[in-house]
Amino acid sequence: MNLPLLNRRLMLEGAQRVADGAGGFTKTWVPLGAHWAEVKPRTGRERAGEAVSVSTMGYRITVRGAPVGMSARPQPDQRFREGTRIFLIRAVAERDPDGRYLTCFADEEVVA
Repeated sequence: MNLPLLNRRLMLEGAQRVADGAGGFTKTWVPLGAHWAEVKPRTGRERAGEAVSVSTMGYRITVRGAPVGMSARPQPDQRFREGTRIFLIRAVAERDPDGRYLTCFADEEVVA
């Protein structure tokens, strides 16, 4: 197994519900910690929205492993942020039997 090249700093963010004052909630994203990662593209697709086209690109993001239950361990429906780029995490799997690295399958959407 080749070691991943962890050369990009990504911020892991989790969704948090905040009362909007009118009896409902809004979703805000709070930082959970920084991860050094290897980001590799997978496949992409484009779909037509109502007014614009939306391009979705899949990525395989590898980070250092963390035990289940720790806030530093990425989970589905969290996201990574790199500047203005956002990668929504769809699934997380251990890359190796020892759990030294995790592979996060994530999507980035861009409005064209």
